[in-house]
Amino acid sequence: MIVLSLQSGTSADGIDVAVVEISRIEEDSHLAMRLLHADTVDWAPDLRDRALAATTGEPLTAGAFCELDTRLGQAFADAAAAGSRAAGVVPDLVVSHGQTIFHWVADGRARGTMQLGEPAWIAEAVGAPVLSDLRAADIAAGGEGAPLMAVFDRAWLGAEAAATGRALATVNLGGIANVQVVHPDGDVVAFDSGPGNGLIDAVVARATDGGRSFDEDGRLAASGRVDEALLAELERHPYFAAPVPKTTGRETFDLGVVDRAVAAVAASAVVASGGAATADPPALEDLVATLTELTAHTVVDAIPGDPAVLIASGGGARNPVLLGRIAALAAERGIVVESSEVRGIDPSFKESLMFALLGYLSWHGVPARLSSGGSGEPRVAGRFTSGRMPLRLPPPLAGVASVTITSTDHGGAPR
Repeated sequence: MIVLSLQSGTSADGIDVAVVEISRIEEDSHLAMRLLHADTVDWAPDLRDRALAATTGEPLTAGAFCELDTRLGQAFADAAAAGSRAAGVVPDLVVSHGQTIFHWVADGRARGTMQLGEPAWIAEAVGAPVLSDLRAADIAAGGEGAPLMAVFDRAWLGAEAAATGRALATVNLGGIANVQVVHPDGDVVAFDSGPGNGLIDAVVARATDGGRSFDEDGRLAASGRVDEALLAELERHPYFAAPVPKTTGRETFDLGVVDRAVAAVAASAVVASGGAATADPPALEDLVATLTELTAHTVVDAIPGDPAVLIASGGGARNPVLLGRIAALAAERGIVVESSEVRGIDPSFKESLMFALLGYLSWHGVPARLSSGGSGEPRVAGRFTSGRMPLRLPPPLAGVASVTITSTDHGGAPR
């Protein structure tokens, strides 16, 4: 089966497109995945700006909401069609996560979620059915709707954890960081630990008037100094003390979190000096260094138990300063940190493989089981939009026991 996956993370850096071949090995419950093509397509700047404005609470009229949903869907459709042409195949299924606009959390649990990008445009452009709205069923069944990575890691790492008798952990460093721990008995605890790259990206973009959107290669963090008082203030955010499972998003960790923490530290400095001095705002380099340290601390502090390895993926895994700080803090707990690249998965496209697997499961009627610590019952994820032909689903499978990544050779030029 050929599955084309589409996703744009909370940072809206671009549309990740992956074409994945999924085949059964001997028995129906064992799968092999091969990445045929992967690329990242830039958003049109004005469309990205409008999507990010919506995530930060800019009011939208019904007409503006309709236009945004349509334009996002058309952008995903163009990216999918280009990916299909580049791979030289017409996929059997497209999985589109869409662009997250809001993840509604109240009273300690997820109540709803919204991803935009009308799938009918994708189905029309590619000529294949589309699976979208991947999180809602889990939330309706009492779960958190995230992290979906638990589904992939259970299948990918479960056999290794069982064979070694020791848990394996993963972290995906997107705009928000999510942590998964795969236990030898097959249980997976998965949750959002807090900000990944999101706060770093936001302060860089604001300071440069949009000239830069992230800390390339961690250069700003490397040239800055961690402000310990600011770090301590940021770590007081109530989300970090909340019990797992838990999920969050840009609506929780936005620039207001940074600005309030900076103001609180400045006010404390004035009080400490008896009003004789004023505190200068931190330099960009120091602010980025501090936010990088915040991500590293909150990721490592959140990992439960005693896993043998922490496998990193996502855009943040390409940041040597962030990954280095996570590795140093994890080493203090006896945890080895490695990139997913050493295990055959490009860090930039692990989520793409995950969405492709989720699409395969839903196509075959297999419920998606997220965090073992959650209250939700497993449900088949997503809803289907027919392509140009009537939708015909195959007989359901009993389940999927394991996934093997046979190769990650692919075309395109991922960033």
